[in-house]
Amino acid sequence: MMELCIDHMTSPVGNLLLVWRGEALCALGFDDREDRMAASLKGRFGPVKFSRAEDPHGFRPCLEEYFAGDLDALERIAVDTGGTPFQQNVWRLLREIPAGKTATYGELAAKLGSPGAARAVGMANGMNPVAIVVPCHRVIGSAGKLVGYGGGIDRKRWLLTHERALLF
Repeated sequence: MMELCIDHMTSPVGNLLLVWRGEALCALGFDDREDRMAASLKGRFGPVKFSRAEDPHGFRPCLEEYFAGDLDALERIAVDTGGTPFQQNVWRLLREIPAGKTATYGELAAKLGSPGAARAVGMANGMNPVAIVVPCHRVIGSAGKLVGYGGGIDRKRWLLTHERALLF
């Protein structure tokens, strides 16, 4: 059975669950969606056991700094996302979208060299296990609409407003 460390923190977008193994965050989710995160972790690792722990790697301070306005603080958090090679490539591209900017599913698909794969990018985006840090909230629909966010559209809107993202 895989043992994972878990901690909770409050944030402006609700209570967060931080899950890590080793020195990397392997999941960040919202406590009102804990069942979804637990199912994802079970699918990835098989049976898991959570051990409550204080954050020895500084994930919480980086998140607190982000919420306080240091939008680059998330870049200091190491992540272990798992996933297929395609998902990992999508999630890597997400981390390349700077705070304050957005991208469309089609733009990400084109960057991957597969301009027709916008739906596949959307599916990978929806499977992102490390919300906020791997900023899937920065991906919007082709018409500039806020679409699809596992944490809910209100949270996505808050995060993009916090980051001063300009929506076209």
